[in-house]
Amino acid sequence: MPAVNLQSQNSFPYPASTVERAERSLVCSPFNLCLFAAMRHQSVPVGAIALDSGVKSGYTKRPLSELACDNALDWLIQVGILRREVDGQGITDSFRLTPLGRQVVEKLQENPKRSASWRDRLYDFLTRTFRLPF
Repeated sequence: MPAVNLQSQNSFPYPASTVERAERSLVCSPFNLCLFAAMRHQSVPVGAIALDSGVKSGYTKRPLSELACDNALDWLIQVGILRREVDGQGITDSFRLTPLGRQVVEKLQENPKRSASWRDRLYDFLTRTFRLPF
């Protein structure tokens, strides 16, 4: 399978299928691209994303409960886009982008009109439900 390198030599080469799945998961998520743009520069706590604060900040498309928000963020961790922030006392409730996440966000920022098609939503649903390697 061919490797995809979307950045300079500082990035990791990822298989094309990994990048496609990550991009599909990101556009199908209940989050706006500005959340991930903010995560490029700093960690963002779940409290700033959940409920009405996420909508006011432009991070979410609609208000999400803290549990729904955490579940959606956990899926993006499993896909490889996000990681939980760690401090001196352990894991926190904040999130940051991984190198793969940075590559995908940069790609999507070049094409901000990219939205999820019915095919994207179907593949994302199947991947999440059955953990298929689409």
